[in-house]
Amino acid sequence: MTDTSATPTEPERFDVAVVGAGPAGMTAAIVFARLGLSTVLVAPEPAGRDARTTALLAGSVEMLRTLGLWDAVSAEGAPLKVMRIIDGTRRLIRAPLVEFSSAEIGLEAFGANIPNEALNAALRAAAGAEKSLTQVPAFLEALEPGEVRATLTLSNGQRLAARLVVAADGRNSPCRAAAGIEVRSWSYPQSALVLNFGHTVAHRFVSTEFHTETGPFTMVPLPGLRSSLVCIVRPEEAERLYGLADDELSAEIERRGQSILGKVTVEPDRQIYPMSGMVPKAFGRARVALVGEAAHVFPPIGAQGLNLGLRDVAALADAVAGVARLGGDVGGPEVLGAYDRNRQVDVRSRTTAVDLLNRTLLSDFLPAQGLHGFGLYLASRLGGLRRMMMREGIAPTMRLPKLMRGGKLDTFDLHPSRDASDN
Repeated sequence: MTDTSATPTEPERFDVAVVGAGPAGMTAAIVFARLGLSTVLVAPEPAGRDARTTALLAGSVEMLRTLGLWDAVSAEGAPLKVMRIIDGTRRLIRAPLVEFSSAEIGLEAFGANIPNEALNAALRAAAGAEKSLTQVPAFLEALEPGEVRATLTLSNGQRLAARLVVAADGRNSPCRAAAGIEVRSWSYPQSALVLNFGHTVAHRFVSTEFHTETGPFTMVPLPGLRSSLVCIVRPEEAERLYGLADDELSAEIERRGQSILGKVTVEPDRQIYPMSGMVPKAFGRARVALVGEAAHVFPPIGAQGLNLGLRDVAALADAVAGVARLGGDVGGPEVLGAYDRNRQVDVRSRTTAVDLLNRTLLSDFLPAQGLHGFGLYLASRLGGLRRMMMREGIAPTMRLPKLMRGGKLDTFDLHPSRDASDN
């Protein structure tokens, strides 16, 4: 393990510094600490309550299970057994109803819809139990990549040095900027209204997505007679809906959802998020590896966001583990090059697919509408195509990292609270 001692003129040294304590950042800190690497997690104390939910797909569930964390969150969520797509447009070319059943590909469920509060609480508890993980509640003020280590200057005046910096610091990532990684970004004429609601008809663990002219309207199961909602509409319409009284918004959601869940009662904590997209030109450079929203941003369609972020972490662990076992440079060009090659294919293919789906919904161009409808028609009629779409939607079968296949990395210690120095 790296010597973390520091003199008054030298920064405290670590193998890995993780910047950002969202779910992807906390998971990364836990993983690298259990790899036996001296790890520091840099992030301020969480502020406010996150009432959103996340649909964790099978690969992410398997990763959390491998880390010993799934039991702490599974009871708070609802399994996703069927994903139903309904064409809710009034266009000339409309798609048939399509249902994707997890049983058709041999799974009990595609995954589970988990409240973010429950997931974050489990990750914070696990991070706090890692004796080889240091947590510093501060903001990053400056990052200087170096030939051997990167130097981090924090808002509390502390200075750290790490061979690998994991940038989990969000879509406007200061770490990414410091590493000189350029991005391509774009915006959509849409915003997402996000909230949870109660209803009187059982969801039967079916997630229903209405495709409309302004974007998807998606109702995802929660335990009991509750569901979460992502309603993507024009920004002005999102603001109008946000401003409605509870009873008015409840009636509007019931109408848009065609009353398939019965009478609706919205819960507090509704939120609005502008829709945008972003991909970097590289996923690793100058001792910095990008994960989560520092590495990709796109609309909340197809449950790809955090699942892709956790896959970033698992893929980076794959790249680091073998080098760490041989005592190599965990933040060197070999590791970052392997990580970049892995993420280029996965992230860009997902981003392209989600972007294409969203734009065909928004388009007034008849051939684009036809493409969207014909694709769903084929999925409804061709079982082989439907099963392929389900498997690839959950995770890329050709590039699934070990932690998402139930595998153990060579230097990996599964025990949630064991001190790496005891290995």
